[in-house]
Amino acid sequence: MTDPISDMLTRIRNGVSAKHTRVDVPASKLKVEIARILQDEGYIQGYTLVEAPSERPGRQPRQLIRVFLKYGPRGEKVISGIERISRPGRRVYLGVEDVPAVLGGLGTSILTTSRGVMTGRAARKAGVGGEVLCNVW
Repeated sequence: MTDPISDMLTRIRNGVSAKHTRVDVPASKLKVEIARILQDEGYIQGYTLVEAPSERPGRQPRQLIRVFLKYGPRGEKVISGIERISRPGRRVYLGVEDVPAVLGGLGTSILTTSRGVMTGRAARKAGVGGEVLCNVW
């Protein structure tokens, strides 16, 4: 797999489309931060770190992020769209003045900055730019 972040976003997108209650994603520090932001912004119910047994005996267990998806009172999707912006083949870096407002402020952009992973709104407030990982609405 060449783009683990895109894999995570695709698993979430597919899970929401199929009305699953949860999806499991291989864990990394960056993916945990993305899940934290999605939870803080109200796009998912929550997440936990779980250990999956290894496929082969004698190996360490793999860590997974179990993402609990969120739906409205009548089963409507909370995440209507999620797209990867900066990819391994085309990195997208923006300064503080260029950080976009997703859907006129109704969506959220997730950036990785020198001060950590944060939303576009928080990056503008902190006065930092960075690499735009994805947009969620």
